[in-house]
Amino acid sequence: MILKSTSPNSSPQTRWVTAGCILAGLAVGFGAIGAHLVEGWFETRYPDDHSRRLELWETAVRYQMYHALGLIALGLSSFLSPRSRNVVGLMMLIGVTLFSGCLFAYAITNIKPLVHIVPLGGMTLIASWTVFAWVALRSGKSTSRSTNSASKQTSAESAS
Repeated sequence: MILKSTSPNSSPQTRWVTAGCILAGLAVGFGAIGAHLVEGWFETRYPDDHSRRLELWETAVRYQMYHALGLIALGLSSFLSPRSRNVVGLMMLIGVTLFSGCLFAYAITNIKPLVHIVPLGGMTLIASWTVFAWVALRSGKSTSRSTNSASKQTSAESAS
């Protein structure tokens, strides 16, 4: 199981909210590192390309924060089954690791093959949001069906 916790009060929902909060905190930290430490380091190490590397760093931070918030929303979504929540959450974690992680690593190391992994992370992130939306739509249909059948049953009981 992803993100196992030793706490007896921990649920799959709590674990995804926790993962999102950790990812958000790291995004803030990486943003601060980018603004205060890495920027100068890029200027000395990559003088011809430092502004582009800082843009990549900022993009990685931004997408990490977006998906941290997505994980928090995922954890707070009561309409998802634990399995659906874990599938979407795992896809988001893998996607943000590949996307943001490879952007961070490339910006620092200049290892070119890392750039080729970034689109795979982006596609995984897109897929995670698509699955999240699909599961939400399916959940809404089953909820409205059960609400309608409960209403019909109550009406039938009232009429008799």
